[in-house]
Amino acid sequence: MLRTDWTLDEVKAIYHQPVLELVAQAAAVHREHQATGEVQVCTLLSVKTGGCPEDCAYCPQAARYHTGVETHALLKDEVVLAAAQRAKDSGSTRFCMGAAWREVRDNRDFDRVLNMVTQVNDLGLEVCCTLGMINEYQAERLKQAGLYAYNHNLDTSAEHYSEIITTRTYDDRLNTLANVRQAGISVCSGGIIGLGETDQDRVAMLHTLATLPAHPESVPVNALVPVKGTPLAEQPRVSVWEMLRMIATARILMPKTIVRLSAGRQEMPVTEQALCFLAGANSIFSGEKLLTTPNPDFDADKQMFDLLGLTPRKAFKDVPQGAAVLSKVEA
Repeated sequence: MLRTDWTLDEVKAIYHQPVLELVAQAAAVHREHQATGEVQVCTLLSVKTGGCPEDCAYCPQAARYHTGVETHALLKDEVVLAAAQRAKDSGSTRFCMGAAWREVRDNRDFDRVLNMVTQVNDLGLEVCCTLGMINEYQAERLKQAGLYAYNHNLDTSAEHYSEIITTRTYDDRLNTLANVRQAGISVCSGGIIGLGETDQDRVAMLHTLATLPAHPESVPVNALVPVKGTPLAEQPRVSVWEMLRMIATARILMPKTIVRLSAGRQEMPVTEQALCFLAGANSIFSGEKLLTTPNPDFDADKQMFDLLGLTPRKAFKDVPQGAAVLSKVEA
C-alpha cells in the first residue's frame, strides 16, 4: 500500500538501518513493485545555458559566479530536435530540456519552448522540462503542448535550504510542484546530497517528498559535482554508501516511483552503480553532459547494461491506452 503519511521518525528509522539491511529491504520492495532489471534511460539537454539570476550555491550557471560556463541563448528548434532524435536513436525514451531561468515568463522564448515540446513529443519520446518556477497557466500550456513530465527539485531540506539558495523560498518550490500536479503533468522532484547538509536534512527532504499529496512519479538522487567558482567548489565527493542510503530509503518510502541515479554517476565505477540499481534505482541520465557537467556517454552505458543484464524501460509505460499524450504519439 502506498503511504503519504510517513512520520519523520519512521523515515529516520529506515534511513539509519545498517546499510546492508537497508539495501536488502529496498531490493525486496523494488522487486514487489517494479520490473527488476528495467531501467529508464533519459537524456538532458541544456536549451538555454548560463546567466541565471539565482544564487544556488552548487550551480555553475548562476551569473554571479565565475565558472567558465559559456552562456548561450535559447537553442534553435532544429538543433533541439536533432539532439532529441540522436537521444532516441541511442536508446533514450525520455528527453528533458533545461533552461537556466529563475521562472518562466510569458514571452516569445516560452512560446518557442512550447513548440519544442510538441515536436519532441511527436518523435515518441516522453518530454520533460526544467525551466524554473511556473504558475498554473504556464503548467496548463505545457500540458497542452504535450509535456509529459516537469522537473523541479527540492534540492535539500526546508531547514537547510536558505544556506544554499536565498533568491527563492522552499514554498516557491512546493508551489511549482503543486501547479505541475494540478495540470496533470508527471512530477519529477528530488534533491542533491553533498551540499554540506546533515543526515537529518537528508531524512527531512525524503520525508517531504514522500508526504506530498501524491508521490512524485520520478525522484532524482543527485550527488554534488563540485564546480570551481561556486561556493561549494571544495565539498568532498559523496560516497557510494551515502547514495545507497538515499536511494534505498526513497525506494522503500515511494515504492512505485522511478528513482533516478542522476548527477555524480561519472565518478562512480560500474560496481557502485550496480549497488544503486540493487537498492532500487531504476533510471539514469545518459549522454555526454548533464546540462553543463560531465556524464557517462551512451556507449559506456550500453556496455554497463549488457554486463548487468539491464533492459531499457519503454516510453509511456505508465500511460493508460487512449490517454492524450500517448494517442498523439501513436497517431
